[in-house]
Amino acid sequence: MRFLLGLLIAVALAVVFAPRLQRYLPPGYDPIAPLSVTDPPTLITRFKLRSLARDPAACLAILAQARAAGRIDFTAERTTTGACPLVSPVRVRSFGPVALSSSFLASCPLALSSAMFVAQSALPRAETDLGSPLARIDHLGSYACRNIYSRPDARLSEHAGADALDVAGFRLANGKEITVSRQWRRDDAEGAYLHSVFSQSCDFFGNSLGPDYNSAHAGHFHFGMRGFGLCR
Repeated sequence: MRFLLGLLIAVALAVVFAPRLQRYLPPGYDPIAPLSVTDPPTLITRFKLRSLARDPAACLAILAQARAAGRIDFTAERTTTGACPLVSPVRVRSFGPVALSSSFLASCPLALSSAMFVAQSALPRAETDLGSPLARIDHLGSYACRNIYSRPDARLSEHAGADALDVAGFRLANGKEITVSRQWRRDDAEGAYLHSVFSQSCDFFGNSLGPDYNSAHAGHFHFGMRGFGLCR
């Protein structure tokens, strides 16, 4: 609660003084400038990401700019109704040079957060830490109209709104495969890479859940939009 109050105060102060200081503010610290996938995950950036959940048109416009810059490939899907309605969802096909094990359906905020995470963490850390470009992300899916853990008495899962992606592993250009299930607990470069990108993912998503959270996540990372920086 204190964190959110501090964030709101910081944003309010930034809005008041931004017109004077805007020319001096670096990307990620300007509350007025449009969001970009290259903006660092500051409190201002994360506030903008949360705001886009209430403005699908603005979110899609930013996502289209990211596509023009080669950061993501996606197609817009129709808004749906029913038990698990989706508002302005998109189908993500790749993140720039990084392919996917299959395309996935995502809310616009999830697609944008994922593009930022890949561009700023998963992709550069692969070359820095492992010496090979990241070629593909293997995932277990995103959209599923179900409750949390499929329990009949639970609330709807983030997956029911295409607001979460389950990542199982990464593949490098040199052919090496890095999987959460096999290498999360290894004390080697691949294990260190997994821990590094998981830790950094907490800055881009509302919540990041991994193998240390519970047995249901033993083989994948859950990247979701609910919450604010929940990292377990």
